[in-house]
Amino acid sequence: MSSTTAPEKREFQAEVSQVLDIVINSLYTDKEIFVRELVSNASDALEKLRHTQLTENEIHQPDLELNITIAVDKEAKTITIADHGLGMTRDELHENLGTIAHSGSKAFMKALEESKQKESSLIGQFGVGFYSAFMVADEVVVRTRSWRTDGESLVWTSDGKTGYEIEDSEEEIERGSQIILKLREECEEFAEDGRIKQILENYSSFVSFPILMGEDRINTVEAIWRKKKSEVTEEEYNEFYKFTAKAFDEPRYRMHFSADMPIEINALLFAPTENTELFGMGQMEAGVSLYCKNVLIDDKPEGLLPEWLRFLRGVIDSADIPLNISRESMQDSSLVRKLNRVVTKRFLKFLDGEAKDDAGKYKEFYGKFSRFLKEGIVVDFDHREPLAKLLRFESSMTEKGELTSFEEYLTRAKDGQEKIYYLSGTDRAAVEAGPYLEALKSRGLEVIFFTDTIDEYLLQHLREFDGKSLVSAASAGLELEDDDSIEQAGEALPEETVKSLCEFLKEQLGESVGKVESGKRLVSSPVAVLTPEHGMAPQMRQMMQAMNPDEPLPPIQVEMEINPHHPLIHSLAAAQESNPELAKLVAGQLFDQALLAAGLLEDRTSLVNRGFQLMEEALKK
Repeated sequence: MSSTTAPEKREFQAEVSQVLDIVINSLYTDKEIFVRELVSNASDALEKLRHTQLTENEIHQPDLELNITIAVDKEAKTITIADHGLGMTRDELHENLGTIAHSGSKAFMKALEESKQKESSLIGQFGVGFYSAFMVADEVVVRTRSWRTDGESLVWTSDGKTGYEIEDSEEEIERGSQIILKLREECEEFAEDGRIKQILENYSSFVSFPILMGEDRINTVEAIWRKKKSEVTEEEYNEFYKFTAKAFDEPRYRMHFSADMPIEINALLFAPTENTELFGMGQMEAGVSLYCKNVLIDDKPEGLLPEWLRFLRGVIDSADIPLNISRESMQDSSLVRKLNRVVTKRFLKFLDGEAKDDAGKYKEFYGKFSRFLKEGIVVDFDHREPLAKLLRFESSMTEKGELTSFEEYLTRAKDGQEKIYYLSGTDRAAVEAGPYLEALKSRGLEVIFFTDTIDEYLLQHLREFDGKSLVSAASAGLELEDDDSIEQAGEALPEETVKSLCEFLKEQLGESVGKVESGKRLVSSPVAVLTPEHGMAPQMRQMMQAMNPDEPLPPIQVEMEINPHHPLIHSLAAAQESNPELAKLVAGQLFDQALLAAGLLEDRTSLVNRGFQLMEEALKK
């Protein structure tokens, strides 16, 4: 075909030039993004052509294959990206490439001025991906032919600065568009086959249409997250997990779902078998990539999911997220925040269902990944309640190694029980050996055992579940009703004697003890030390010491409870008068042993030396 009319030249509007300057110099952190943008545009053109074929009877060259071809010419320093999609008419070239999308350049600049935001936070609203070509090219040529049977073969040319021109092609062009980039000297790296393949594999592996470079197809892995679950085999899921997570194990859990409201989402998420943080390999990096219609936006997007879900691997795809959203504006995006909320909520509901359906499998998962859930409870108030449902622990009513939950605990609670009781310790044996369990157990009250080193920190933030307060059985504020059915070791000391003994102990033990009094919690133990309401629990002291080994901890401050029924307390009361020096030794030894049982004894020297003294005294008699 020979030219029948002279080239039509037009200058860019002033606003278009400003937007081009923003795109070229401010918008994209990495120049390589232009490949993603142009391939995405080609994919959109093919998708629209496919829909047009369903509604139109006549399509120009209907048998052309729907694919994207990319060719580089190292000598000519060019890249050509071509598709057999819709193509463009003369008017569409003016509309699509001569202005900033359909919203108009003036609208863009006005929005930019009014928002006073970074340019990048607005880019996605105005479809400027095509102009990313000018980051690397000093001239862009678009050869195009519309799908309409009366379409023309046209050539659009621009340097991205002064304007553009449209002319008739001297030869017939196949339906679709070819974009030819004449690279700048400093961007010659993009005329290398290997460089372009690497970019395509990173950003465009899941584009719906074949991407061809010579004889090679680049995108060989299917975007199975956009398929129905019934259409995907177990093997395909596992292979996809290994591909996206760069993993060699099998996934422990898989969640595949789609949603239209409040935002369009296609997600495929995996929980790995192993938690590498347990191997001392440092903190995991986020492993869920964000896509827009099969095209990668960011492989490690900040704010897409909460940090405590960093163990997840997979893909979240949303057509509602603008492809051009930048890393800088990702966290400011209300759409990304919606994605975060919707996917997090869905995953927690999914885990809850899995835990109920297969408790054994969930127990294995929990053993590896519970720290992430507990981290979530500490930092994520919005999801604290559903996360608390996922906690598992042993209790005074479970066998060793058997785990239970808050929900199961409440099914066994006594009528009218308004509190959930717990104890913290290094392990179950240490908790059961302490003096704090006996009063609750004797009253038929179940006590949860928290034995993870971070549990005390967790409990600083988790104060209730389902409206029931969590109360430590070792806290000074624990309130218990009288129960005459509990068998005590003997008769209680008279009130006056108890009062005198408490005053004596307070005097001997000094400032470490806030107060000493008789109580109802002890059955078989003579004494116990209690953590005041605002005091630091033993596990918290250990954590603080581990985190700051060179910093001295504040002095221990506890309260002490004595058991007025216990024979040792009876003997100590009598020794106050008959052998005051021995009574002082016993008082100190009782206190240190109570601290030891509570996990609060930080210097055992006095305990050992005093023990030898007491042996001496016993042998003298």
